[in-house]
Amino acid sequence: MATVVAPPQSAASGGGSGPSSRTESYVDTKRKDDVRIANITAARSVADAVRTSLGPRGMDKMIASPNGDVVITNDGATILNRMEVLQPAAKMLVDLSKSQDSAAGDGTTTVVVLAGALLKYCLPLLSSGVHPTLISDSLHKLSVKAVEVLTSMAKPIELSDRDSLVKSASTSLNSKVVSQYSSLLAPIAVEAVLSVLDPEKPEMVDLKDVRIVKKLGGTVDDTELVKGLVFDKKVSHASGGLTRIENAKIAVIQFQISPPKTDIEQSVVVSDYAQMDRILKEERNYILGMIKKIKSAGCNVLLIQKSILRDAVTDLSLHYLAKAKILVVKDVERDDIEFITKTLNCLPIANIEHFKAEKMGFADCVEEVSVGEGKIVKITGIKDMGRTATVLVRGSNQLVIDEAERSLHDALCVVRCLVCKRFLIAGGGAPEIEMSMRLGAWAKTLPGMEGYCVRQFAEALEVVPYTLAENAGLNPISIVTELRNRHAQGEVDTGINVRKGQITNILEENVVQPLLVSTSAVTLAAECVRMILKIDDIITVR
Repeated sequence: MATVVAPPQSAASGGGSGPSSRTESYVDTKRKDDVRIANITAARSVADAVRTSLGPRGMDKMIASPNGDVVITNDGATILNRMEVLQPAAKMLVDLSKSQDSAAGDGTTTVVVLAGALLKYCLPLLSSGVHPTLISDSLHKLSVKAVEVLTSMAKPIELSDRDSLVKSASTSLNSKVVSQYSSLLAPIAVEAVLSVLDPEKPEMVDLKDVRIVKKLGGTVDDTELVKGLVFDKKVSHASGGLTRIENAKIAVIQFQISPPKTDIEQSVVVSDYAQMDRILKEERNYILGMIKKIKSAGCNVLLIQKSILRDAVTDLSLHYLAKAKILVVKDVERDDIEFITKTLNCLPIANIEHFKAEKMGFADCVEEVSVGEGKIVKITGIKDMGRTATVLVRGSNQLVIDEAERSLHDALCVVRCLVCKRFLIAGGGAPEIEMSMRLGAWAKTLPGMEGYCVRQFAEALEVVPYTLAENAGLNPISIVTELRNRHAQGEVDTGINVRKGQITNILEENVVQPLLVSTSAVTLAAECVRMILKIDDIITVR
């Protein structure tokens, strides 16, 4: 921005309250420029931190927290979430990554890298004297036009075309630590999303209906999609409890099968042995009465919600339940109750008086299965099962399991994007180069400074193919130049094949991504940069 800095005035030069000070035309905007440049520099440093993790050949980051936890990942949202960013403008890039994660689920690194590149190209414009508002407006026009360019490149797909969905999920997984398992995880992600899809609302997919259960032991190869329910806990074995039930009638209960306690915290002192025997007898009768009601309803599997105030079950109640041939899974988390009842197509029972057969769910088999060093409970063959899916993720150590879960979440989000907006575009830097070229040509038709700004930002979009080539160990300048040349000849779907180290038709190599991921990345990056540009001061409130 063009600024004229007022020279420091001394008393001798008439810097008092005379007429000259009232007609002063100089404005000192140096502070505003300094704040803007400081914000841009801080935000760019965050973008540079994750830039090396972009693409299939991107590096991984090891994040060590003060309490000794270690995370190894190359997921942009996870890296930025774990970083302790103090500068307010840099925090905006962390929020930008979160926004992309919630909007599309994938492209969290791309969106930050794009924002960093756009900010880099803002600096020469600002130093040339272009007003920030003009730069901001040009950026808005560029993002709208960029979405049009991306939409014109997109190819429609149908949900019945399962191969295209799997290819898109595989592309998302190829840049992850667990990329070698993409052939296994991609079909699981597609199956899981399609199984929770409601035909009446085909554009609404709630990923809360897909539950991921992590279990240590084995390798990622042992990961499976379970058509039913999985509990990462053992069956209660007290007094020889059952571990397998066929033709199960399952009840989810939220009350306790244990002696009642007083409403307020107090102690009852009993010194007479006869009275003590009477208390124990009453406790037994109370528990037996509850279990008889449960048995008379035909229930043979109990899922008991975790209790805070008192024990949900006691050794005595487990003993009687085992004698009644009822399988018990205790300490079910409160947050899981909604998912369990939806899957089993049953209702939670809050009181023993409401225990009725119509509130129960039915399944072919409930069994305890040994997995690795521990055990899990599997419920399969559920009658009238709700639209839910459970994925059992396995791994040799906790770091691998956590990364597999994050990668699977990204793949699920990609498939969800395709369900919401059924268009695919090529990956491998092809859309960014095409946008850069078409927006560069469009900039020539715009008048004055606006055209100059758009041309600069069109160049900034080349950062994605440049970074992909750089991270793959290729020569980025020659690769991007050749890519630009091929796109100028009309080869729209040509991109960087990092596995072969050359430029190929990326669609034929099955490197595809949802249109929503790219459009959302460009729109959100432009929005974030515009906001940073318009900040001219930071006011700290104590």
